[in-house]
Amino acid sequence: MNQMNVDGDGFLLNRHEWNEERMHILAAQDGVTLNDKHIGYILRARQMYENDGVVPPIRVFAKTVGIQDRGAKELYALFETGPMKRICKWGGLPKPTGCV
Repeated sequence: MNQMNVDGDGFLLNRHEWNEERMHILAAQDGVTLNDKHIGYILRARQMYENDGVVPPIRVFAKTVGIQDRGAKELYALFETGPMKRICKWGGLPKPTGCV
């Protein structure tokens, strides 16, 4: 595996360099071993980004994936702090803006 080009926060500089192997490496660098739930949410966020050209706000993302809780507790439990930040980081997407 070639060296990944990341910014100071560990986000890929070129999202086209992303692949599932790099997703696992980026998560491992944050001390997380991804499971099927993590991967499903990451792949869904990537699909939404490809369709819309933007990283969805957490409430929009949660609603899209069927989470009815406005606080998106399931995402916070799974991704810990800043779920959209981690979803985007591990998914090779741009840093989310606003409240994450």
